[in-house]
Amino acid sequence: MSVRRPDREDTVLRYVLERRAREHPDRIYAIFEDGTSWTYAQTLDATRRAAAGLQRLGVHQGDRVLSWLPNGPEALAVWFGSNWLGAVYAPINTSYRGSLLEHVVKLSRAEVMVARTELIERLAEVDRVRLRCVVAVGGEEAPATIAGLEILPYELLRRDDRTTEPTEPIEPWHAQKIIYTSGTTGPSKGVLCSYFHTATSGAAAFEGKADASTRYLVQLPLFHAGGTLGTYDMLLRGGSIVLWSAFRTDELWSFVGKTGITCCTLLGTMATFLAKQPPSSSENEHQLQWCYMVPLIDDAAAFSERFNLTVYSIFNMTEVSCPLITEANPVAKGTCGRVRPGVEARLVDDSDFEVAEGEIGELVLRTELPWQMNHGYDGAPEATAAAWRNGWFHTGDAFRRDAEGNFFFVDRIKDAIRRRGENISSFEVEAVLLEHKEVHQAAVVAVPSEHGENEGLACIVPQRGCEIKLGELIDFCSARMAHFMVRRYVRLYDALPMTPTGKIQKAVLRQAGIDASTWDREEHGIRLRRERFG
Repeated sequence: MSVRRPDREDTVLRYVLERRAREHPDRIYAIFEDGTSWTYAQTLDATRRAAAGLQRLGVHQGDRVLSWLPNGPEALAVWFGSNWLGAVYAPINTSYRGSLLEHVVKLSRAEVMVARTELIERLAEVDRVRLRCVVAVGGEEAPATIAGLEILPYELLRRDDRTTEPTEPIEPWHAQKIIYTSGTTGPSKGVLCSYFHTATSGAAAFEGKADASTRYLVQLPLFHAGGTLGTYDMLLRGGSIVLWSAFRTDELWSFVGKTGITCCTLLGTMATFLAKQPPSSSENEHQLQWCYMVPLIDDAAAFSERFNLTVYSIFNMTEVSCPLITEANPVAKGTCGRVRPGVEARLVDDSDFEVAEGEIGELVLRTELPWQMNHGYDGAPEATAAAWRNGWFHTGDAFRRDAEGNFFFVDRIKDAIRRRGENISSFEVEAVLLEHKEVHQAAVVAVPSEHGENEGLACIVPQRGCEIKLGELIDFCSARMAHFMVRRYVRLYDALPMTPTGKIQKAVLRQAGIDASTWDREEHGIRLRRERFG
């Protein structure tokens, strides 16, 4: 049986957006938090204007464009404008700073960035390599002046829509975006995602659940794969999105009702917070029909009944394309779903041999067609080869499978911590901790959270003769890393458990968990939040 080759007219942003604007120019595509909206025709106009401005700055087909923006019309225009030229959208987490910011800027090899004005001063502290100009968005303060960096107003991306044609047609297998995902045993990696990869992910997630009448809530940021997936799928199927700057528990139902949202994705922590809210009239006065809950909370059935919506769950990561999806209101508690059509999945041991049913193994994947998953880590051939060994993509996640074919997530094989939708590299957190002059050794491990997912525990050995003030240590970390990377729990040790080969035994630290000697920054009134703009 022959399988259809992907068509650029169905998968590539430039050609799809042109067709949508031509066929139904007045249909709403995007609604923003301030109440403004874009029709498909207006989306095309904003895209072409952003593309023209980027092209005047020297962006060509195949170049990378850094976008350092919160959710909003500018972030959407920069993404779509970059892709209109055939350039690669490379968004950065707005919480990045210091060495992590420097690493991503270097890795991107980009010359042009569009950033919130308030963030730009962070660039003065890092090696910017090829970055030569930044377009400043919003903010009341004037852009910072940084030697060797040209800072330009966002108006440049609004002036006109005149662009030259790409040097060659933009194909489904060309890179559409690079999503920077936290490292595990090394620095963060840039995941190369083709147009066909993004289109496949959306099609898998929304198949049979969405059509042109669907309105999807995008509350996950556009610098995460989770934010881009629904945004792109709604474009491909002619639906619409509502772009929210951040999830807020007490505002969700009124916001959903006001904007006519019909579906959304809820992280497990979001669902837990909603379930703990006292009942209100607005929680049933909405058009929300279904949601993805990732992962399923224990009382998912009660959640579905209370809020009168259908619940699904799914397993996905930036590198893959929604390989596991549940049925509606799954009965198997805690399942991530079964393998969807077009994907092969195995659970394997350390030598890549399949484990027996019911045993725990690493999830490895491959797809029916090429380019339906990531095509490597940008500038990291060794990491790419390791992940794709033996013809399968290795997720680094441990699962088990039952006799009915349901998959259940067990733990991360790779040494990462996941907290409220953010993948956190213990390697990167430990590197910052070790910058502190009074820290001799540091190890970061995941411990269970009362809200689901994980919290992080920093296990620290002070320098000889030093007494670390933990509140000051938190301040030190907050100035050097994203808020979500700063650990909630800290425990001081005289020495960390070591293997005979000199490696820290993190399994021992994880097993010890939280005890009476553990310091909790939240009990000391130190709570960290994502920055808000505008």
